[in-house]
Amino acid sequence: MLEKSNTSGPDSEIGSECLKIRAHHLCCIQGFQGYGYSPAFVANLRAVISDIKASPSRPLELVSECDVICASCPNQRECIAQQSIASRRIRNMDLVVMEKLKIKEGIVMKADEAFRLINSQLANASDIEEVCGTCKWRRKCLWYIRDKDNYENKT
Repeated sequence: MLEKSNTSGPDSEIGSECLKIRAHHLCCIQGFQGYGYSPAFVANLRAVISDIKASPSRPLELVSECDVICASCPNQRECIAQQSIASRRIRNMDLVVMEKLKIKEGIVMKADEAFRLINSQLANASDIEEVCGTCKWRRKCLWYIRDKDNYENKT
């Protein structure tokens, strides 16, 4: 389920394995409640979340392409082709997140730092809506609901 970086050998630790994560999945990971495209997808996402919680300093490579979470998605083939409207929309979510975080694709950072960054830089309801507004899971996503409501109540 988890993709390993090229770091291996007797001195490597599980926490040093780099996971490729779509930038917008930094939001999804925080709002996940057990819904998904298929049972295999849900199980994989749970495993990824559990792994990151167990190793918060694990390096993540932030990308705008299929990642370790997408590996179990039944729509993965369509996404890899990146030619459908849906795959372009999803990639755009990643690019918007990277723009708002002021990072370049492929940057590697510790998971806890990535979550702190996204939670501090998506600073208002319009930012959250811009990233998540077209997502089919937003009405069930705790991160979307919590942060959008929190920002709207502050203004």
